[in-house]
Amino acid sequence: MNLIIFFLFFFTIFISAFAQNTHNPNFIPGIENETELMEHGRYNNKIGETVHAPAHSSDGLIPSGATAQCRDGEFSFSHTSSGTCSRHGGVSKWLR
Repeated sequence: MNLIIFFLFFFTIFISAFAQNTHNPNFIPGIENETELMEHGRYNNKIGETVHAPAHSSDGLIPSGATAQCRDGEFSFSHTSSGTCSRHGGVSKWLR
């Protein structure tokens, strides 16, 4: 009986921690600090992943999670190279 109670307690804690990370509507993998960015849009890429839309850095530094810098100065968070910075003058430089 004690083993069942322990298992249920552990399972509840595990599920609670997992749910907090996956159900946050502002959570986008790769973006650690939204305050580093001036724009806060997002889009779904071809394979259905949510990706932060290209954005300017708020402090002039490369924001965490950026994969490329576009020719218009915005940073891309694209997960693939196809179409990266396509509406921002193309890729100026790859960061990863």
